[in-house]
Amino acid sequence: MTDRQKTALVTGASRGIGAAIARQLAADGMAVAVNYASSPGRAEALVAEIAADGGRAVALQADLTDPAAPRALFEAAEAALGGVDVLVNNAGLMKLAPLAEADDAMLEAHLALNLAAPARLMREAAARLTEGGRIVNLSSSVVGLYQPGYGPYAATKAGIEALTHVLAKELGPKGITVNAVAPGPVGTELFLEGKSEALVEKIKAMNPFGRLGTPEDVARVVAFLASDAAGWVSGQVLRANGGVI
Repeated sequence: MTDRQKTALVTGASRGIGAAIARQLAADGMAVAVNYASSPGRAEALVAEIAADGGRAVALQADLTDPAAPRALFEAAEAALGGVDVLVNNAGLMKLAPLAEADDAMLEAHLALNLAAPARLMREAAARLTEGGRIVNLSSSVVGLYQPGYGPYAATKAGIEALTHVLAKELGPKGITVNAVAPGPVGTELFLEGKSEALVEKIKAMNPFGRLGTPEDVARVVAFLASDAAGWVSGQVLRANGGVI
């Protein structure tokens, strides 16, 4: 890396965990490319918030299911902020159904956004990041728990963990680390949608802390892996889940 300000590209960063990651990385001194798919208002509000706190950020729209999007997104981030040093693959989809009821559209949507898109972004990062670069992927603690109804989601996240392990070995000689964070239940809109209060309370009781995680809990772990302090950590999956498993 050069002496210029480090830049992080965070996908799906207009809300929830992604927004918390963008805020944390900006607070840590990085310029942040805030990727969003369809929420320009939220993304621009986050950019304004980061700027008001003395940081530097830009909102970049991209439909990550488009195979051409990763290259265009990196080019836009480089043009706006001078380069990309850290890739955080956060964007994702989670729809629940027993596998017998998961139609082709549901399967293909999970594969397109949760697995193919981050794989293409990692491929682009592998060609663009220089020594000291960081790739942090978002997996999930459903990989390991394997609850009913999570089949398509868990399968794609297991794929992310596999890619993390392989790419860490491929990029280690270039001085680039590749890791994943696997959150447990986090109280975001994505997670809470469609869940009854009784179900949420049951899920809280699954971990020793008796609460849901917060986006900030996850963001701090991602920020560590994106930092210079994590230069000797690669090929790891950190399960930030309050001790669920």
